[in-house]
Amino acid sequence: MEDIRIGIIGHGFMGHEHEKMLTKMEGIRLMGFSDIDPKQLEDVQEGLKRYASNEELIHDPQVDVVLIAANNNQHHDLVLQAARAGKDIICEKPVAMSLKELDEMVRVTKECGVKFTVHHQRRFDPDFRTAKAVYDSGTLGDIYTIKSSLYGFNGNMHDWHVYIAEGGGMLYDWGVHLLDQMLWMMPGAKIKSVFADIRNVINFEVDDYFKILMRFDNNITAEVELGTYYLTDKMNDKWFERHWFLGGNKGSAYVDGFEPEGKIVRTAGLLQNVGGRRTMTAAGPTRSFGPPPEGKILTETLPQVNTCHENYFENYIHAYHGQEEFLVKIPETRRVLALMDAVRESGRTGKSIDFE
Repeated sequence: MEDIRIGIIGHGFMGHEHEKMLTKMEGIRLMGFSDIDPKQLEDVQEGLKRYASNEELIHDPQVDVVLIAANNNQHHDLVLQAARAGKDIICEKPVAMSLKELDEMVRVTKECGVKFTVHHQRRFDPDFRTAKAVYDSGTLGDIYTIKSSLYGFNGNMHDWHVYIAEGGGMLYDWGVHLLDQMLWMMPGAKIKSVFADIRNVINFEVDDYFKILMRFDNNITAEVELGTYYLTDKMNDKWFERHWFLGGNKGSAYVDGFEPEGKIVRTAGLLQNVGGRRTMTAAGPTRSFGPPPEGKILTETLPQVNTCHENYFENYIHAYHGQEEFLVKIPETRRVLALMDAVRESGRTGKSIDFE
């Protein structure tokens, strides 16, 4: 197979991340970068092109694929330009600022006959894949709740992420990943309703906290919570990282940290219901919330996964050459954008929104 020649628009954080990864990947040849700020190109690696403009990169005949890693509000126009130049396209998330934008992007890429997908590399996060492996295994029985959370301490965002007009804020930044993971965990399950609380805790324009509750037609209630200013002094349990919790009628599972640690947890036996008889203990009549007796709580190791973000581009290479399907399909990204619209509507009105 010939190498796929990729040019990248944008040499910010994600541009640098792509540079580190793609210069080492077999099957891909990184051609170079463009950026609307020439200073961003000063540290581009030797041997890579530094294009004078986005247009020069897009029209370079040696570029097969344009990877768009520019600010969120630039995605729409850059996708249309690349498509009309006959280039295949990978776009960073969120793919668009609205459903209307995405629908036009889809129409133009289809008319131009180019490949179009989105960089949702966090489908390969080890923490997510561990939680998904637990879910897929059925070992917890009938699952009733799944919680995904991400907590930070720094509060403020940086650069263009602090401006609404440029697609800033945590719902656009991390929310799109967390929602995509939750939907991809449960393929085929439809969302019946959405309720969201979205706040600007210490930022002036953009959201830095959200809690999203989704009720699915498989009787699972999923919760996604993020806070950039969610403080604690508990430093040894990966508080300022990722957390998953899955609860079923045969056990629970917790997964903590981007490099996940956790357990599947069960009980050696349920308390027996005693009808018509008054029983008091130090923990109260239910005895559910006191310290468990020794041997009551049993643990099992989490399933082992071996995934990393490079897997996204491994799939892309094979799919590009027709050997498999692209992992990230545009209808999936459209569903996430539609869900984000419902989340915003719920946050604005304070009401639950019927969804699918």
